[in-house]
Amino acid sequence: MKPIITAFVIAACLMSPVVQAQGNLEINTPGISAIKSSMQSRHAQLAPLYASGAVGLTAQGTLAVRDAKAVPLAQRASLNALVAAENADRTKLYKEIANANGHPEWASQVQKTFAQRWIDKAPSGWYIEQGGNWKQK
Repeated sequence: MKPIITAFVIAACLMSPVVQAQGNLEINTPGISAIKSSMQSRHAQLAPLYASGAVGLTAQGTLAVRDAKAVPLAQRASLNALVAAENADRTKLYKEIANANGHPEWASQVQKTFAQRWIDKAPSGWYIEQGGNWKQK
């Protein structure tokens, strides 16, 4: 796994006390492994988009197209598809971790915790959402 994704996943697994005390957030199942692999393979395409500010990390643990104008018009459909695929995997990851712990009801807490950890661990220069506004870290 690429270092940045690995760092994000590891950091995000150090979750809230409620979930952490009751569940294994570093749990690994074939489903979780497949999702992480998919995210890893996409990261090389996303990294320059984070750096340019075209894509940012939302407070909900997803990605958003922050500045479509940072990408040539001919590439914007690909940008949107890339962000949609990443968001689908992130949503699946949150649910898989909760399900693997036998508590599907934890999915929203897993998502909130991942969102905060990923924002906290984002490299300098990436855009993050705070209070409904974009801020460059």
